[in-house]
Amino acid sequence: MRLFLCEKPSQAKDIAAVLGARRRGDGCWLGTDVTVTWCIGHLLETAPPDAYDAKYKRWVLADLPIVPEKWKMTVKPKTASQYKAVKRLLGEARELVIATDADREGEMIARELVEHCRYRGPIQRLWLSALDDASIRKALASLKPGADTFSLYHSALGRSRADWLIGMNMSRLFTLLGRQSGYQGVLPVGRVQTPTLRLVVDRDRSIADFVPVAYWAIDVQLLHSQMSFIAQWRAADDICDDQGRCLNHERARQAASAMGNAASARLVKLRTERMREVAPLPFDLGTLQEICSKKLGLGAQETLDIAQSLYETHKVITYPRSDCGYLPVSQHGDATTILAALGRADPAVSALLPHLDAQRRSRAWNDAKVSAHHGIIPTGAGKDLAQLTGKHRAVFTLIRARYLAQFLPNHEYDRTQADFDCAGEALRAVGKVVVEAGWKRALPEALAPSKGREAPAPQPLPTLVQGEDYGVAQVNLKDLWTQPPKPFTEGDLIKAMKNVAKLVQDPLLKQKLKDTTGIGTEATRAGIIQGLLDRGYLVKNGKALSATPAAFSLIDAVPRAIADPGTTAIWEQALDMVQSGEMSLEEFVAKQAAWMSKQVARCNGMQMTISGPASPAGRGATPWKNKRKPAKRKTGAGPKRAATPANKG
Repeated sequence: MRLFLCEKPSQAKDIAAVLGARRRGDGCWLGTDVTVTWCIGHLLETAPPDAYDAKYKRWVLADLPIVPEKWKMTVKPKTASQYKAVKRLLGEARELVIATDADREGEMIARELVEHCRYRGPIQRLWLSALDDASIRKALASLKPGADTFSLYHSALGRSRADWLIGMNMSRLFTLLGRQSGYQGVLPVGRVQTPTLRLVVDRDRSIADFVPVAYWAIDVQLLHSQMSFIAQWRAADDICDDQGRCLNHERARQAASAMGNAASARLVKLRTERMREVAPLPFDLGTLQEICSKKLGLGAQETLDIAQSLYETHKVITYPRSDCGYLPVSQHGDATTILAALGRADPAVSALLPHLDAQRRSRAWNDAKVSAHHGIIPTGAGKDLAQLTGKHRAVFTLIRARYLAQFLPNHEYDRTQADFDCAGEALRAVGKVVVEAGWKRALPEALAPSKGREAPAPQPLPTLVQGEDYGVAQVNLKDLWTQPPKPFTEGDLIKAMKNVAKLVQDPLLKQKLKDTTGIGTEATRAGIIQGLLDRGYLVKNGKALSATPAAFSLIDAVPRAIADPGTTAIWEQALDMVQSGEMSLEEFVAKQAAWMSKQVARCNGMQMTISGPASPAGRGATPWKNKRKPAKRKTGAGPKRAATPANKG
């Protein structure tokens, strides 16, 4: 019997239907010499500390660190019946095809069962990027040897064991230190969640510490026949900050007065340049979460859930947990079919078809840039868009737009820059005229029916002639204040987790990261953020995330290295090395255990005091801090409302 092992029941049902396995069995679908079974996520879990020694049921500082010599797995009680079914089927199978999700976590879900149930037969890998019938048949025709993806399992296993070592040891350590001062709750620390929390705490502190600075700008309304346009004053560098903002009030006042008394401004330099913008890449999951947060107000987990539904249930998009926006060249041949299906499914796209060129090959088609997964794109399923409603339709429309953009020309516009002299002061006006809408025709707002309210166009400039004078109609001196950094939204935080190297201060660490490694993975980042919300470390105010007092106290107390996003990013880089075969699983875990043991030794004698009431059970940590005094906060206010911290910690 040939056994297909899937990750979820819905996935198993789709694959079984294509294989002709339509008879329901015990935890499986049965066909002629083929059986399709499924997991329900992980059927196994890493054993808790007391599985290694009963003494670990009690949390005692002297027992730390806990480092298993031989790792154990246990069956998850909630899904024990399905585990029994899978184990029985593995015992009967002459050949196994792993058909779990095509990523390192999916590989681990299958391989941990293979090891635990001691299956020793041949293994092949079904590598699916979409769950419509055509994609399943195509993948079945090109099964991979099992050895090709085995390294994904070791990478996932390394991640799991590192999480266990940090979570079990550091959470026990800080919980026990908290108890010394009377707090009886649990203070959880995580390998990824704590550095993620640090990002928000640091942002909130930069907002709280922000001191607004006054600056001045001048808008001058100039006349051309019956048309007016705006030019901005360009102050001298010696009175500006590094962003070109004038910090000298008296100088700005003098300039405004001089230009207000002038009759005209002379155009001294005129330049028009044709600008070309290439289409954005198809979405990876992190970018999709970022855009859905910004445009649709969706949380990271909500976006992932919707995308997963579009993939599994509706079958209208490819695999969503991708970290790559590029597409394999081999799939370019599917474009004609997919574009035709999208046109049939939605009249709005049908109207766009004359502008699309299925033979166009954008920068997205690049085999060298494709990782284990390609960008998230529509499938050729071609379902009537009316079947999708609300948020599902909105997210699908964004994904579809990025794909359609690949078959449209560059967006082109003429950018005109006009420099004026007005009473000895420099002015500049900038205008933009769209020449070719190009890929921007595919944006959702361009496809949506017109509601009579158009987006404001960039400032149009009249036909200007160098050397001519233009009348001064009005001078507006603006009193402005620098603004604090914005709080993170979930989309912003996902982006920060992906691009954490940009936030790392240590130059050596920054160089090592090379702006390519983030913290967490596309599949886990949303869950990390949701976990911090559920534990009461983060709260949402509208779209904005802010850290609670408990979060500030926790970040102040844990060793800096544990909360440092750069450290976690280096670990993720090491996991990539395990996946590529450059580092063994055993070496990675040994290094993690040694590093964690050092941190336990350093913190063991720390004394802390609890500064607030206990939080509800299961909602995270109580506000607490170590005994060193915090640095004093700067304060500042201007004539306009000053920034206030979301939390003072």
